[in-house]
Amino acid sequence: MEKQPEASLAIQVLPKTASGEELIRIVDAVIAYLKGTGLTTFVGPFETTVEGDFEKLCEVARESQLLCIREGADSVSAYMKWAYNPRGGVWSIDKKVAKHHG
Repeated sequence: MEKQPEASLAIQVLPKTASGEELIRIVDAVIAYLKGTGLTTFVGPFETTVEGDFEKLCEVARESQLLCIREGADSVSAYMKWAYNPRGGVWSIDKKVAKHHG
C-alpha cells in the first residue's frame, strides 16, 4: 500500500505587479519552483497543491513568497490551505481527484 503523505498544502500566490502579464510570469516561476521540488504537485486554475513532509511544505510556502519578491513583485499575498496528520497521513492528491480526471 502506498504511504500517505504527512501533509498537503494548497497555495495561491498573488504578486503585486504593474501588469497582468508580469503577474502571470511570476506565478509561472512559482509553479516551476513547486514542480521542481520533487514533491507531488497538482496545478489548478486558482491554486497549486503540493504534498509531502510538513517541514518541507513549510519551507516551500516561505520560498514561494520570497520567489515572488526576487522575481520583481512589489509585495505578495498568499492564500494557503493546510492538511496535516503526522500519525496517519492525509489523503493524497490522487485519491482526492483521480475519479474526476479519468
